Amino acid sequence: MKTAFITGVTSGFGKSFAFRLAKLGGYRLIITGRRKELLQEIAEKIRKDYKCEVEALCFDIRDRQACEWAVQSIEETHGHIDVLINNAGLAAGAAPFDESDVDDFDQMLDTNVKGLLYITKLIVPKMIAQQSGHIVNISSIAGIEVYPNGSVYCASKHAVNAITKGLRIDLVKHGIKVSSISPGMAETEFSIVRYHGDTEKAAAVYKGLVPLNAEDIADALEFILTRPAHVSINDIQINPAQQANTYISHRKQ
Repeated sequence: MKTAFITGVTSGFGKSFAFRLAKLGGYRLIITGRRKELLQEIAEKIRKDYKCEVEALCFDIRDRQACEWAVQSIEETHGHIDVLINNAGLAAGAAPFDESDVDDFDQMLDTNVKGLLYITKLIVPKMIAQQSGHIVNISSIAGIEVYPNGSVYCASKHAVNAITKGLRIDLVKHGIKVSSISPGMAETEFSIVRYHGDTEKAAAVYKGLVPLNAEDIADALEFILTRPAHVSINDIQINPAQQANTYISHRKQ
């Protein structure tokens, strides 16, 4: 029985990841998120539908002390963590740099970069001690190519890619695999959050094309985690068929 620690589980990719691992079997889950009620609902449904052991930890990964508390709280019951899925992340704002909001900068960098670092720094010693483990970072094609009105979000995902590559180099001697998934346009709560709750603007992002969905990304995660022990998938980049890169898409009228 492996233990998987998944961040950002209350919606989107993270929610699908939790259900996918429960369905696969062979995992006990530690799921995290900021929205306590949603987190508890997901945990209960997984327990009911899949008879899977789930522990729900409600905290904000931007808070370093909260991260430390969360990991310390599972020391006795879950000292052995086999899989870390750094999923929590967001985009905030979609304006040119000169018109953008510094508060949005802080939110993106604190969540996408610092939060990932806090959790990883706390989990990695456990993996080193057991000389095994697998870290999967959820990045974005924004970490590969920059697009208009997304400079800071793109910077945060470029950082995720750099951290992923650096971790892979540093941890290979300990038998720890490090992978990333870089999705293109995917319809979750992502754009609603980016546009601060403006559902019309969020819907327009996907107009005229069929975007990815959370299950598509869960398929990639399953592929990564089910390879033989001697195989490590470094990165999977996934786009909708109608999206060529970060700024060129074919939209049907």
